[in-house]
Amino acid sequence: MEDQEYSMHEKAEAEAEAEAEAEAEAVASASLIRAAGVTEEAKAEGHFIVECIDKDGKVKWRDTIENVVTTVGKNLALDTYLAGAGYTVVGPFMGLISSVGYGAGPLVGDSMGSHSGWTEAGLANAPTYTAPRKTCAWAAAGGGSKALSAALAFVFTGGGTVKGCFIVYGAGAVSTIDNTGGVLYSAGLFTGGDKVVIATDTLNVSYSTSL
Repeated sequence: MEDQEYSMHEKAEAEAEAEAEAEAEAVASASLIRAAGVTEEAKAEGHFIVECIDKDGKVKWRDTIENVVTTVGKNLALDTYLAGAGYTVVGPFMGLISSVGYGAGPLVGDSMGSHSGWTEAGLANAPTYTAPRKTCAWAAAGGGSKALSAALAFVFTGGGTVKGCFIVYGAGAVSTIDNTGGVLYSAGLFTGGDKVVIATDTLNVSYSTSL
């Protein structure tokens, strides 16, 4: 009888030990699954804030643009971030998108030499403004974001409809309106739709980009 009770006791202990081991294995497996699922995603994004001021200094409207960062723009950024040596940025320069000849876009596959869905405003396409494209000057990056140190001013000399903004930089980029050199970094349309401007209006444009 004593042998039977002892055997039952040993069996109970063995079952408890096996259960504890199984529980420990389950916890370990769950920990590994959670660890394997830990990822951090970097995504290039940009944000324009645009304010239209009339000749008397009064605000006519404000709007924003959540831009497309193009594939060629991302590629140049990655090449210079991770493999650049003695790199000096060219530009960046900001321009405006016209409603003239508009069809579609901007798209991630656009480039300065190929963006058939939209045209640049300022010279051949209304509205015209005091040339050239505006040169971006940056504040120090912080919190994974980099912004212009001051808004860029586009003073219009002729009326028309503005659809959005773009930024070009890199080898070949120049401030000349309608020039197709350089790399298209970002472009986008107004969140609130097309904007009509007249001569003597001014657009003040701020921009920030983040990873």
